[in-house]
Amino acid sequence: MTEDFDLIIIGAGPAGLSAADAAAREGLNYLVIEKGTIANTIRAYPVGRTLFSTVNELEMREGTLKPVREKPTREELLSHYIHFVLDHDIRINTDEEVTDVTLKSGGFLVCTTRGEYQTARLLFAIGAMAHPRRLNIPGEDLPKVHHLFVEPYPYVRRDALVVGGGNSAAEAALFLSEEGARTTLAIWRDDWENRDPKAGAMKHWVRTPLEHEVTAGRLRVILYKEIVKITEREVTLLTDEDETLTIANDVVFVLIGSDADLGLLKKLGVKTESGKLTEVPVYDPDTFETNVSGLYVAGHFTHARHIKEAIAVPLRIVPLIAQSLRSRTRAAIHEPTLTSTKSN
Repeated sequence: MTEDFDLIIIGAGPAGLSAADAAAREGLNYLVIEKGTIANTIRAYPVGRTLFSTVNELEMREGTLKPVREKPTREELLSHYIHFVLDHDIRINTDEEVTDVTLKSGGFLVCTTRGEYQTARLLFAIGAMAHPRRLNIPGEDLPKVHHLFVEPYPYVRRDALVVGGGNSAAEAALFLSEEGARTTLAIWRDDWENRDPKAGAMKHWVRTPLEHEVTAGRLRVILYKEIVKITEREVTLLTDEDETLTIANDVVFVLIGSDADLGLLKKLGVKTESGKLTEVPVYDPDTFETNVSGLYVAGHFTHARHIKEAIAVPLRIVPLIAQSLRSRTRAAIHEPTLTSTKSN
């Protein structure tokens, strides 16, 4: 039997949780569907990582996130989001993946690995880490190559290479170096020399200890132009001075960004455009409704990328969704009934 909802929210990250909270307060019959776990993107962060954002940019309700230090760790933030779900009895189906969505009269049919649901409105609040970007070079499919960094401890006294120029790559290189891996960071010169936070420069609290590791001789930085190939025991790369280097290697972390899975949105006819870092859906900047009527987007894969906005946007748009549903109900109630007449 197919269940009917006012609003289905795909994704249980900060945006999805905020949307569910707003939907409950609006009295909507809603459901959150999450293919992984609550705050799955946060869970994929490195173990023990301290978040870059401040408490007021991460908490679901003001004054509810209370970390030990100024900024919360991955574990503190995960606990915060999980207890928000428990404390507010938010309705979430975890470990359930949306496999297909089709347009139906008056809404959408959502098919998942567990069943089917009908909904009048649909909100995609998916993360932006579904598809890690690849180098597309020989050897990238070897077991020693990873596109996600979790912890440094398996790599003590081993030769580790980190490829990337953002905070994630810099943090991975720092953690590996601090915990005893023989670490090399391959980074483009423009990224290494960038000091402008607005232009994506690595955070100063990452760069400072990173440079300390370099000065101490525990971390090697290579300004590279291209990673040529990866083999079982080595990596060959081209420096930005066109010198070919082959270095001993046990593990490679390719951390050059990731992209959201926009497949279902495109299948439904949602238009997309180039964003600052990746492709994003086209949507109304006030309502976050796409060109497909009744289909909305929110979260990290939109132009409002930061967690603070991911939480704030649903608080603005869900009341608008509720208002549109109430207007539709009133229109249906007052719609005149057409009857046929028969002349004698």
